[in-house]
Amino acid sequence: MKPIVTVIGLGYVGFPLACAIAASKKYTVYGLIRNLETARKINQKMVNIIATTDPGRCLPKSDYIVICVPTPIFPDYSPDLRPIIESSTLISRYIKKGQSIILESTVSPGISEELILPILEKSGLKGGVDFDLSHCPERINPGDKKWNVYNIPRNIGSLTKKGNKKAAKFYRSFLKAKVFELDAIKEAESTKIVENAFRDLNIAFVNELAKSFDKMDINLVKVLQASANKPFAFLSHSPGCGVGGHCIAVDPYYLIERARTFGFNHALLKMARNINNSMPLYTVELLLKALKDKKISPEKIKIGLLGLSYKQNIPDTRESPSFKVIDLLKRHNLSYETFDPYVLAESSMKDLGELLRRCKAIIVCTAHKEFKSSLTGKFLESYQVAIVIDGRNCLDMGDIKKHQIYYKGIGR
Repeated sequence: MKPIVTVIGLGYVGFPLACAIAASKKYTVYGLIRNLETARKINQKMVNIIATTDPGRCLPKSDYIVICVPTPIFPDYSPDLRPIIESSTLISRYIKKGQSIILESTVSPGISEELILPILEKSGLKGGVDFDLSHCPERINPGDKKWNVYNIPRNIGSLTKKGNKKAAKFYRSFLKAKVFELDAIKEAESTKIVENAFRDLNIAFVNELAKSFDKMDINLVKVLQASANKPFAFLSHSPGCGVGGHCIAVDPYYLIERARTFGFNHALLKMARNINNSMPLYTVELLLKALKDKKISPEKIKIGLLGLSYKQNIPDTRESPSFKVIDLLKRHNLSYETFDPYVLAESSMKDLGELLRRCKAIIVCTAHKEFKSSLTGKFLESYQVAIVIDGRNCLDMGDIKKHQIYYKGIGR
């Protein structure tokens, strides 16, 4: 009989993971979710994953239970650990001796041992003795065709060395990537936080440079391209209208809050978050300046916002700066329409041409391939578009300006 694996949560992390485990044909794979209709659809299309809403059907007989639930933040930016707590509480009702519990969801250093472990031990079983607890932080990069669940290296930390060996062996059984065994769960928890805080800091740096270089009339995009030709000690990042998504815009707050409880103030991380959170406002300020320069009355023009997802070529809108831009347009009493080919349900317009017929100023918030290929100077001129605010620096500035259209990017 094959070992049984239950993946709790079949979202952008859990579903690819469950598919990878099932594809190895070494395990019987269950996916535990809340939505009965979603479970039904998955079972209709997937023959090697059993989706269920019934924890009693899968948790008691599982050899491995992998938690892949969201770890968002509250409006005040404090960590929202409710999904983790709910999943751990659910497992504690069914946990058996010999099971391996693995957390993939991103958490602050110490959460596995200080929050999850006590919940699981309410079952009467002892972690590291009766069951194993490990943390293997997810590294999924949605929309990335090169790096996926199979080939991204993984880090694992556990309560015991024996448990770590077991968890690492499990991942190596279905992944092609290297699996690194760390000495402590805290180390594994910290890797994901550090990775994303590093990116957030660097994005904040180039976003601040964009504001500075705009005043000095320096094309930051060209500067960054030239800086990147140094073959060592420089890693280029791109300025833009804001940072969104489930990781970079969220994870630094987990470390900020965790460190605060130990009496440490992450001033640099806070500053980076503030800078990146300010970019939607800066983008709207560029629009208002463009309207003033073109002597266009704000109440006489409609703004077209292109892109609602936080990242190009995917439908994920979590923490997307586009919605902050929309809020700011509303505050300035600016009329607007929206279009995103990947998020049509939330778009006010259902195709690009329909939006451009109504809007003579546009803000590009997401660098979708459809926008990069379509929004040429000639195409925009045919719709009499007067202003382009390129929040992702993804369009051909020279081509657009050649057609006498006002163009402004972030830092160029």
